[in-house]
Parts: sequence; C-alpha cells; structure tokens
Amino acid sequence: MQRNAVRWGLLALFVDGPKYGYQLRTELDTRTGGSWAVNVGQIYTTLDRLVRDGFVATAGSDDQGRELYALTERGRAALADWYLTPVTETERPRNELAIKLAMAAQDPSVDITIVVQQQRTESMRQLRDYTDLRRQANEDVDLTWSMFLDHLIFALEGELRWLDHVEGTVLRRRYTRPASASTSAPAPGSKSASFPAEAADTAESGRARR
Repeated sequence: MQRNAVRWGLLALFVDGPKYGYQLRTELDTRTGGSWAVNVGQIYTTLDRLVRDGFVATAGSDDQGRELYALTERGRAALADWYLTPVTETERPRNELAIKLAMAAQDPSVDITIVVQQQRTESMRQLRDYTDLRRQANEDVDLTWSMFLDHLIFALEGELRWLDHVEGTVLRRRYTRPASASTSAPAPGSKSASFPAEAADTAESGRARR
C-alpha cells in the first residue's frame, strides 16, 4: 500500500475529533473493511510525521490516560487541498503484476498463457468475493465501505480485460514473426506452423470461461 495513502487516510480521520494512536488503526480498518494492511507500527510512524509537519498536534489525554491528537488548521488546509488534487498514481508503473508480465513477455522460456491463466483464476476469485461482499453491503449504513468495494470490483474487471489483451498481444508477437526473424521456417502442418491459430483459440477460451 502506498505510504502517501496511509498519511492522508489517517489525517482524514481527525476531522470528526481528537483520536489516540490505536484508535486510528481501528477506524481505518473499519472504514476500509480491513483491505488496507497497515500495522500499528506504521500508524504511529505516520502519526509522528503528521505531528512533525504540523498537521496534527497533541490535545491532552482521555479518561484512560491515552494521549490524544487533533487536526490543526494547517492540517485542515492540507486535507482540503488533497481532496481537490487529482491522484496521479505515480506508483502504478511499479505494480508487481505489470512487472511480472513485462518480464515474462520477454522471456521465451516462459509460457505466457500459463502465467496469465494463473493470474486470471486468482483475479476472478477475488472478483467473486468482493462482488458477494458488495451484495451484502448496505450503503445507507456504510457508504464508505460500499464505495471501496465498488472500486475494487471495477479495478479487477479492468485487470481481467488487460490480462486478455496481454495474452493475445504477446502470443501474436511471439508466433507471427517475419520469416527473416527465424533461422528456418516451420514445416507446413507442424505444431509450430499452426501455433498462432492455437494461441488465439487459447486466449479466446480464457475470455469465454469468464
């Protein structure tokens, strides 16, 4: 998970009043349905940075002696600016799946069909799980959770379309090369000669299974 998202997500939690450290983790977990894997250490490290930057400040303690923190005017202004600033997704090129498939596409020893199918199966499993959760969600009770699930569902649907595209693109480039790119042309009727059609059928069957 991007560090910047944790920072702003925590800052937004202070809008409705002072919070103590562990309370931030609990509320973040509740609002995101546990889908953000943020440990307590990361919460406190981020909180220290927010204090350092003047976005939150200590605000006494509660009746159990836990130190409270509250949003400052500077933090409120920064949060308002964040809401109005488009997200550029600078971390997107570092996506592990994108890197994995980019590397596999350039390695002739890797069967890209198997790599894509493994990921497609997992992505479809996640999509089913999130879709089931969305059906159970009541947006009148928890709008934040419903919106978060919608985001995950749309992202997975896009990922599945992209996997189909990657599989078809790589197979076409690998098996429909100009004759000059190969030391010898495959014999007519051989498996190599018929592979482009078989590859296209494989990619199409992956889409049909969805």
